[in-house]
Amino acid sequence: MNKVMDLNAVRQFIKVAECLSFTEAAVQLELTQSGLSRAVSRLEQQLGVRLLHRNTRSLSLTPDGQLFLARCAPLVSGLEEARISLQENLCLPKGLLKISAPSAFGRVVVLPIVSGLLARYPELKIEMELTDRLVDLVDEGFDAVIRTGEIKDSRLIARPLKALEWATLASPGYLASHGAPDTPAALRQHNCLRVRSPLSGKPVSWRFSEGGSQLEYDFDGNLILDHGDPLLEAACLDTGVVQLMRYFVDDALQQGKLQEILPTYAPRPHPLFLVYQPSRQHSAKLEVLRQALLEQWGG
Repeated sequence: MNKVMDLNAVRQFIKVAECLSFTEAAVQLELTQSGLSRAVSRLEQQLGVRLLHRNTRSLSLTPDGQLFLARCAPLVSGLEEARISLQENLCLPKGLLKISAPSAFGRVVVLPIVSGLLARYPELKIEMELTDRLVDLVDEGFDAVIRTGEIKDSRLIARPLKALEWATLASPGYLASHGAPDTPAALRQHNCLRVRSPLSGKPVSWRFSEGGSQLEYDFDGNLILDHGDPLLEAACLDTGVVQLMRYFVDDALQQGKLQEILPTYAPRPHPLFLVYQPSRQHSAKLEVLRQALLEQWGG
C-alpha cells in the first residue's frame, strides 16, 4: 500500500458517500461518472479495504467505509477551511497605501472614504498627499493618484470616475449690490476672483459652453489666490464672483450662502481618473480603495 494517500480521491469518496450516488456526485464535482468510479476504486486498493457496496440499484457504505468517512470528513473539511482562510488573509488589505489627490477633492470627497477604509481594515495604513501639482506616480512611489484631465501616459491604467461639474457663483449680498450677469461676457463688469495655476503660474481661465462650443475667458478681479479652496470663503464674504467645482460648493448653495449664476452656460464636466501602474492592479489595498471610490464617485 502506498504511504501517500491521494487527497483528491478522498474528497471524491466523501462526495459519493454524501450523495450515495456516483451520478449525482459526478455532476457536483464536474467529473465523469466513470472517472469518479475509477478514483474511488484506486482509493480502495490503496487502503486495502472496500469502502462501498455497489450494485445496479443501490450504493451504500461498508463498515470500513463508514469508519473512514467519520474520520476523514472532518479532516478534509478542516483543510478546506484552512485554504479559504489563507486566501482571505492574502486578500486582506494591509500595509502602506500611498495616494495623491487634488487638494479640495481630496479633502471633501476622498478623505471620508479613506477614513472608512481605515476603520474597516485595521492593518491598512494610508499616506495621502493633497496637492494640485502634477505628481509623478512612478518616481515618487505612489500606489495610485486621482487626476483630472487627459491621461497621456499609455503605460498607466486610468479608471474613469464621475466627471467634475463646474458652477459659477456669487453671494446674495454681492448680487444685490452688483446685479446678476446674463451672459459670460457680462462678467467683464464684475469682480472675478481667480486662482493661479501651479503649472503655468498664470491665473486659470474660466470656461463656458456657448452655442455648442467651449469658450475661455480671462476676467479681471482684485483677488488672485494660489489655490482654489479659499475662493469659496472669499465669495461667501461678498467679495466677488467665482467658478468652482460643484462638489465643493454644494453645502454653500444649500445653505444659501452662494447662488449659481449663468447655469445654462455651464462648461463641460472635467474628466477625473484613478490612475495606477499595471503592476499594482491586483493589490488588495488598491482594490478596496478602487471599489470604495467607484461606490461613492463612480463614473
